[in-house]
Amino acid sequence: MIIHGIQKMTLVDYPGKVGTILFTGNCNFRCPFCQNASLVLDPSSEPAIPDDEIFSYLRKRKGMIEGVVISGGEPTVHSDLLEYMRRIKDLGYSVKLDTNGYRPEVMRAAVEEHLADYIAMDIKNSLEKYPLTTGIENIDVSRIKESIAYLAEDHVPYEFRTTVVHELHDSSDFEKIGVLCSSCHSYFLQTFSDKGDIIGKNLTPPSPEDMDSYIAILSKYIENVSLRDR
Repeated sequence: MIIHGIQKMTLVDYPGKVGTILFTGNCNFRCPFCQNASLVLDPSSEPAIPDDEIFSYLRKRKGMIEGVVISGGEPTVHSDLLEYMRRIKDLGYSVKLDTNGYRPEVMRAAVEEHLADYIAMDIKNSLEKYPLTTGIENIDVSRIKESIAYLAEDHVPYEFRTTVVHELHDSSDFEKIGVLCSSCHSYFLQTFSDKGDIIGKNLTPPSPEDMDSYIAILSKYIENVSLRDR
């Protein structure tokens, strides 16, 4: 698997652990608010980090780094994802997988083969707005529902999260998301921020008041809902 980016240390991306984030290229979605447009649209334009460099870093940081986050892009589109996760696990690290949930069979295999210790799944929007929010016109939202249902069975610690964009989300969406994810334990909202490498244009963040109202709506259905911003 080709890794195009690394964040060597994070205190927020792997709950309860000091982590390292590895960023893959390619994605099966085209979300207009995506913060890693170059990784999604033209990953070959981004430098690749040699495996030797990555695994040398991980071996040297044992004891300081506790977990590795595999993010993207969308990691599950890569046929060698599970083998790559196994290599990291063999070093003694916990592994967190960030995914959009569109390949539930890959996510399930990662859990059942004891390669994923934590799953973070993005809920892009209410199911009706998935075509708009993912940029995929004929998206099969049954795959999203399958992934949600699987995680809700508590095979592994997990969270759901939504990046909120003023132009894409409203209160009715979060009522529907609340019903959809009512059996989950933890849900995080993240405020959209245009950091430059964005697929879409003319997108803006919601107001703090809107974010508060969305948290209140979700909290009617889900036990732990909070804001995660950077």
